[in-house]
Amino acid sequence: MARSKKPEVLDDDFVENIIDIDVEEEMRSAFLEYSYSVIYSRALPDARDGLKPVQRRILFSMDELGLMPTKNHVKSSRVVGEVMGKYHPHGDLAIYDTLVRMAQDFTMRLPLVDGHGNFGSLDQGPAASRYTEARLAPAALTLTESLDENTVDFVPNYDDSLQQPSVLPAAFPNLLVNGASGIAVGMATNMPPHNLGEVVQAAVHLIKNPDCSLDDLMRFIPGPDLPMGGRIVGLEGVRDAYLSGRGSFRTRATCSIENVTPRKKGIVVTELPYMVGPEKVIDRMRDLVSSKKLQGISDVKDLSDRHHGLRLVIELKNGFNPDAVLEQLYKLTPMEESFGINNVALVDGQPRTLGLKDLLRVYTDFRIDVVRRRTAYRLGKKEDRLHLVDGLLIAILDIDEVIQIIRSSDDSGIARERLMKVFDLSEAQASYILDLQLRRLTKFSRLELEKEAEELRKEIEKLRAILADVKLLHKVVCDELLAIAKEYGTPRRTVLLEASGETKTAKSATPLEIADDPCWVLLSSTGLVARTTNADPLGTDGNRRKHDAIVAAARTSARGEFGVVTSTGRLFRVSALELPHLVDTHEAPVLDGGAPLAAFVDLAPGEKVLTVTSLRADSPGLALGTAAGVVKRVNPDYANKPIMEVITLKADDVVVGAVELQTGTEELVFVTNEAQLLHFNADGVRPQGRTGGGVAGIKLGKGAHVIHFGSVSRDGVVVTGAGHPSSPDGEITSLKVAPFAEFPAKGRATAGVRAHRFLRGENHLTFAWVGSAPARAADATGKAITLPPADGKRDGSGDTAPGQIAAIGTTAPYTDVSADASASEVAEQTPVSAAEESAEGTLSLFDGDDA
Repeated sequence: MARSKKPEVLDDDFVENIIDIDVEEEMRSAFLEYSYSVIYSRALPDARDGLKPVQRRILFSMDELGLMPTKNHVKSSRVVGEVMGKYHPHGDLAIYDTLVRMAQDFTMRLPLVDGHGNFGSLDQGPAASRYTEARLAPAALTLTESLDENTVDFVPNYDDSLQQPSVLPAAFPNLLVNGASGIAVGMATNMPPHNLGEVVQAAVHLIKNPDCSLDDLMRFIPGPDLPMGGRIVGLEGVRDAYLSGRGSFRTRATCSIENVTPRKKGIVVTELPYMVGPEKVIDRMRDLVSSKKLQGISDVKDLSDRHHGLRLVIELKNGFNPDAVLEQLYKLTPMEESFGINNVALVDGQPRTLGLKDLLRVYTDFRIDVVRRRTAYRLGKKEDRLHLVDGLLIAILDIDEVIQIIRSSDDSGIARERLMKVFDLSEAQASYILDLQLRRLTKFSRLELEKEAEELRKEIEKLRAILADVKLLHKVVCDELLAIAKEYGTPRRTVLLEASGETKTAKSATPLEIADDPCWVLLSSTGLVARTTNADPLGTDGNRRKHDAIVAAARTSARGEFGVVTSTGRLFRVSALELPHLVDTHEAPVLDGGAPLAAFVDLAPGEKVLTVTSLRADSPGLALGTAAGVVKRVNPDYANKPIMEVITLKADDVVVGAVELQTGTEELVFVTNEAQLLHFNADGVRPQGRTGGGVAGIKLGKGAHVIHFGSVSRDGVVVTGAGHPSSPDGEITSLKVAPFAEFPAKGRATAGVRAHRFLRGENHLTFAWVGSAPARAADATGKAITLPPADGKRDGSGDTAPGQIAAIGTTAPYTDVSADASASEVAEQTPVSAAEESAEGTLSLFDGDDA
């Protein structure tokens, strides 16, 4: 037991009074009172308007201050002071925090406050209230409209000096749209936001079909719609919450795997889970990387801004599988979070846990009552106005007598009684006539009054019909809801995934590190490079759009190296692991995104990339041809250097072609600008070391030079294009395609045979290509060009060119072999067959139609 003792006083009239009370009972009573105050007055939202008391008081105060969306912003501290002084007997920090949250578009799906200034972010708090400004958002007006039409009950404020609404009219289901969170005593609420359009459609459906099932409502509301988007994985918990009021779901960040640099892959995050900020994710990643619990990440950059939104770039180390790293991020970082749904709200002043149908039912019943009360209020106003107009019309019909009665009366009271008696008017009508201005006593005013009376009777009839017909009342509610959804609704931002949502570990799913599997390195005519493991690296499906042509391919492994040969006779070693990867499909490879080869090698001014080659020591090596007619076979004893010379060139000479020999028995081909073609067997050229200068390949006339060097088998084709002396460099005026078998072999260091007969005005070849069929041509942008049939004669003239060809590629030499296959094994394999050539039959090394 405890005693409560009043202070002693000196006055003898007062006697010391000690009351014995039970401590347990006192604590129970005080705790219950405190709990009730927290639950009812602070922490839990009302299921009707979806607002906590402080939120409701802020919106009501701003409405009273006239802070409309069309007016200027005012200091937030002014709003806080108004709310605290009149309605909310709590601290200013709590009021300002609530005001800030109602203005944050990443917290609320439909913000209710239009903030100006620094209202914070997911990682940082807002500026002080003296630095920010606020006004009502347009959507907030739909919550406070018709407050003056007896739509809701008003209650006294904390000191009984003012009246405040017990609930706002709420023209849309705010509790579902914006969600709620709060912690009371012994209970809490946590409700996710939803899409306005979906919620309104469900509410309308419930009004029209009161006995509908939860599945019917979920056809309109399949799941939450979070302000920052993201992905919800697994909807089982969502349905549980919609059924019982309790459940959970997991949200994931929205990510894509991109080439953040030509040499590196990265994970780009554009949307994070609800209420997760980028700094939180970055800090967690850095902790995991430093503790070696997360592998494969080299750097994290936050490139977010106000104009482009969130952009978090996670750079990956070469050799790690992006999909596996992403799985680790989902498992170990806040890029995947769980949201627990607990739909606790006040219904008739009592906290209840509500499912989706119950939430909608409470709101729709409330909104129907609001519209009924508003209609009754408007009906009363219209009837009162019609009563006055009818009295005024009676007076105007005999206005002279009305004036005489007023003039002959001693005071207004006597005049009112005489008017009521003579014209059979009510007291309200008589008073209104006494207040009438003389300028209203015109003929035109009488016509206006008669028109007004007619319109009032029509409006009264409509309002009475709404009150008399429940279906008509429901139609008004539904029409208003649909109008608000049309005006303020936005498309869904959150993607819903039906999967179970279990995060796979890297160990049980995708391997973390990229395996050292055999692969192909492909070079396109526009200088893009990629690697693929597809059996047909060049794609022979024949159903592709206009795309770049593949001009070279080299076999290696994913963690191996390949060579890049340039026009200056240099060979660069490049890691295949750094290249973009073509994804295997059943039809043909689809590239994630090609990269310019120039990003991997440092070229000198004027230096050009000719081909890519494997660096296998057991291969027949490289064959090079120069503009001066020199040919060289390079021994495959490449030094372990990043850059090396593979031929010693004479002054002003350049390499015009380089090919990787597959068997060592291919036919090497020279084509000159004078239309001379010479081919001979590669066996006739003795291999040399890297410093060798080569041997004579083709005999050139005065002023002649080689424009093409390559290798071919007997089923190849020869493509030549001639030009006029006055034509721009590289322009083709006539094009000829002939079978390679038409051209007889000649000895090395001879002049060869004529490959193209010039038409009038033509005097040189501007383009030539010799290779295995089928040939695929592309222009400078990578667009495919259809070549004519290979039926031209060896020394025949060409036909009109179908387009300006920049490069030609082939599929035949490249077959699906492992990186360690021997030359004899390669020779025994059958070339890949190609589909019928068309303008769409080339492969893309980039996203889009153009390079």
